[in-house]
Amino acid sequence: MPIVVHLNIFVESQELERVAQTLRNFPEVTDEFEVTGEYDLVALIETDSITSFRKLLKDKILGVKGIRSTVSAVVIHTHKKGGKLVAE
Repeated sequence: MPIVVHLNIFVESQELERVAQTLRNFPEVTDEFEVTGEYDLVALIETDSITSFRKLLKDKILGVKGIRSTVSAVVIHTHKKGGKLVAE
């Protein structure tokens, strides 16, 4: 079952641009935002399953130099997308 994950990313300040560039190259990263607040970047990730997300996180994302840590939020239901209500 496909999943969407909001991945909040803490980055070492001097590595921000390089980390953002690296993440943009992953096909699973559908959207990427530099944000204010607690996190530095937020990436929206789409994968085939929770297992494939785990593999991406463990084998690729956490290996990117400059990423200090991440906080994942798996989307369990979408109420509204693109300004439109999503039918149940």
